[in-house]
Amino acid sequence: VQLQASGGGLVQSGGSLRLSCATSGFNLDYYAVGWYRQAPGKKREAVSCISSSYGARNFLDSVKGRFTISRDIVKNIVYLQMNNLRPEDTGVYQCATTRSTDCSLEGNTWGPETQVTVSS
Repeated sequence: VQLQASGGGLVQSGGSLRLSCATSGFNLDYYAVGWYRQAPGKKREAVSCISSSYGARNFLDSVKGRFTISRDIVKNIVYLQMNNLRPEDTGVYQCATTRSTDCSLEGNTWGPETQVTVSS
């Protein structure tokens, strides 16, 4: 089971980025994949999750209406489309799977980080 996040970068406030999480070793039909982030000096927080059981969910009120999680089961990729980015969205982003369809669980298999920096 492997995950590889990409797509981070530097963007101005109000801009957009699309993160990609390329997965291998498992079927997205059977495993939930979530996006997490950690801002400097803060704890890691769950941002979004998608699975066959839970559908697509945003966990943070601050990203609702701006972030959209989706997946391409054929390509084995989970995306996080981030629009209208704010400086407070800055942080390292990671994707992870719970190795189940349950998005309420904490991810237990992680990919490397991708940095997102939003300038004001």
